[in-house]
Amino acid sequence: MNPVAISESTILAIEDDPVLGAHLHEELQRGGFKVTWCKNGRDGLAVARESRFDVVLMDILLPGLNGLDVLAKLRESSSTPVIMMSALGAEADRISGFQRGADDYLPKPFSMAELKVRIEAILRRVALERRRQEAPVQQAGALQFDEQACDVCCGERWAGLTLSEYRLLDTLHRSHEEVLSKAFLYQQVLQRGYARHDRSLDMHVSQIRRKLKTIGYQERELRTVWGKGYVLSAAEVS
Repeated sequence: MNPVAISESTILAIEDDPVLGAHLHEELQRGGFKVTWCKNGRDGLAVARESRFDVVLMDILLPGLNGLDVLAKLRESSSTPVIMMSALGAEADRISGFQRGADDYLPKPFSMAELKVRIEAILRRVALERRRQEAPVQQAGALQFDEQACDVCCGERWAGLTLSEYRLLDTLHRSHEEVLSKAFLYQQVLQRGYARHDRSLDMHVSQIRRKLKTIGYQERELRTVWGKGYVLSAAEVS
């Protein structure tokens, strides 16, 4: 990450734990970021609405207004990247966070090195998104993959995929209409083993479908093949 880009990057940390909050504030500031720290959900939401931030780092369990509710309200008017963090291991909390618009999820405890890498990855993606908006796009109606930005576009409309969504769509695109199993996709895309009751992959598929529909892409469809997995195949002619 370019040091200049970091020095210009602002982070809002919403964390009620005084020890962790102070540690985040100190270490991220030391790393070159400009950090604002809020200790409850209501204050965090108010600050997020009043000022512009490059990344919001937010706990799920917050007093006053929990992190998932803060995220939902924030998404009503802002697309600022949000990294959720929580000691909760429940699958439902991860899925709910992604469904409400989280860009990443970091389970506690975590290392500052990993947190900084994830923040920098989001900052790179956002910077590329801003630069690419002026780039000409060819082949109207076709889906264009931008590997650097980790996103796709149709015509002049960008889908706004998260990193996991992009990896999933790109993997299916490269399979040339071969059905890929959930077990394979969990390992290849989410980089973890498949658990029967884990719905994370299904959630990502749902988000991709919604975003492709929003940008008007119709040539191929992300289909569920029951009992087998998923495939990106030619759309049926109605």
